[in-house]
Amino acid sequence: MIQGSCCCGAVRFALLKQPEMMVTCHCTRCRKVGASTFVLVTKESFRLLSGAADVAVFEAAPPYAYNRSFCRLCGTALGEIGSGEDVFPVAANCLDTDPRIRNSFHEFVSEKPAWLEIGDDAPQYDGHPPKGDGAP
Repeated sequence: MIQGSCCCGAVRFALLKQPEMMVTCHCTRCRKVGASTFVLVTKESFRLLSGAADVAVFEAAPPYAYNRSFCRLCGTALGEIGSGEDVFPVAANCLDTDPRIRNSFHEFVSEKPAWLEIGDDAPQYDGHPPKGDGAP
């Protein structure tokens, strides 16, 4: 089991199985909400253990489609833990246990700031990766 939590510990969760994959998004929105590396998990494997009342949601405005969750006490970006989708992203920065997977790809590299150096050999895409190239 993989454990996760926010910075203050109010929100705690568990992943009952290894995530589907890890991805890094360099789009402006992901960077500004404080998380850009995510693990993709299935709804069946995610368990919110505590802090449901402390999860706040930032609702997306077009052109973005996905809402982001945060701890309302400490501001930790949690990913899309309340999405209801069958597979959804959880911010990797919240994981307290090694997920035993590594980054599969970088997307929206065209929006990456000049000062950021990508330090792994994962494939890079200017936008979303083409379907069939590991993209969910």
